Amino acid sequence: MAQTNINIRMDEDLKHEFDNLCNDLGLTMTGAFTVFAKTVVRQRGIPFDVAIDPFYSENNKARLREAIADARAGRNMTEHELVEVDDEKTLA
Repeated sequence: MAQTNINIRMDEDLKHEFDNLCNDLGLTMTGAFTVFAKTVVRQRGIPFDVAIDPFYSENNKARLREAIADARAGRNMTEHELVEVDDEKTLA
């Protein structure tokens, strides 16, 4: 089978992280992209959901950074009571 080259542009940091992950998996980046391409062709579509996870919204990330900063500074910390569960109701 004849080989061909593909040029892909991506963020340098992403490329470095991807290369390290591929190495950890015992793959080259070329091997990983080949696996991806073969799976796309076989399944006739992207082999994973392509969707926006609301967890990673800018508003949520900002709120999480704020909560982490508060926790590190000991601010806005509250105690939560454990909720007792009645075993008999649970078994019913």
